[in-house]
Amino acid sequence: MNRRQMIGNTAGIAAVTAVGFPSASAFAGTTTGNMKLKGNIHHSVSQWCYGNIPLEELCKACADMGLESVELLGEKDWATVKKAGLKCAVGYATDYGIPKGFNRIANHDKLIADFEAMIPKAAAAGVPNLICFSGNREGQNDNVGMINCAIGLRKLMPLAEKHGVTIIMELLNSYGHADYQCDKTVWGAALCEMVGSPRFKLLYDIYHMQIMEGNVIDTIQKNIQYIGHVHTGGVPGRHELDETQELYYPAIMKALVAAGYKGFVGQEFVPAQPDKLESLRKSVLICDV
Repeated sequence: MNRRQMIGNTAGIAAVTAVGFPSASAFAGTTTGNMKLKGNIHHSVSQWCYGNIPLEELCKACADMGLESVELLGEKDWATVKKAGLKCAVGYATDYGIPKGFNRIANHDKLIADFEAMIPKAAAAGVPNLICFSGNREGQNDNVGMINCAIGLRKLMPLAEKHGVTIIMELLNSYGHADYQCDKTVWGAALCEMVGSPRFKLLYDIYHMQIMEGNVIDTIQKNIQYIGHVHTGGVPGRHELDETQELYYPAIMKALVAAGYKGFVGQEFVPAQPDKLESLRKSVLICDV
């Protein structure tokens, strides 16, 4: 390669870099009140990332941005979201936290009772998904945990199918959420097969699965039938989806659309910038392919 070829190739690389993440100028003049989204992605946002913003204020901002949902809310907040013209894409059904899940038979009575009580309420409120967790291993074999999860979840499927509500189990990294059992897509997909109902799927959290296994686009393509909801987050740090992190979200979103995904994409990054709503707006635009 001679010097001229090298300069030409370098210029080409620079051009590719320039059209990567949208630059700051790409967002100039695009206020929350006039965002025009393409309609290929159903945008949502996790409320806990904006906990210092009153829910009513957050809902208004999200509606102005063109989002369709504010999620990860309990029953008491569903009416607030609905009043703003939005949905709650994912609701809570139980006060059991992440460490205590369906992988322990001892937890089933409470979990099943809580979900059976909440499934009809979610359907009536237009909440399409209720989140659940595997629980922590605590020395338990992964196959035993999967079987236990399937035993409990199968008991919920007739009611979930009747009301059209999907139970979604979140895939989490087991470093930040130490010892969590549902920490690999292959494990979650096998559990979906074992449960055997279209009303049980996975919450594919891109941030968590990038940490655990990477290969995000190929994993999505191969497991799209098991994915009922998607979460975002920058790696490292779980911050904005911009050029400071290692994932290129426009390509991931295009892969979701190409695979036929029709569910919601929930922004679940923790804003590092002072203007949290501006960070949300920019990340939504990055994902709006």
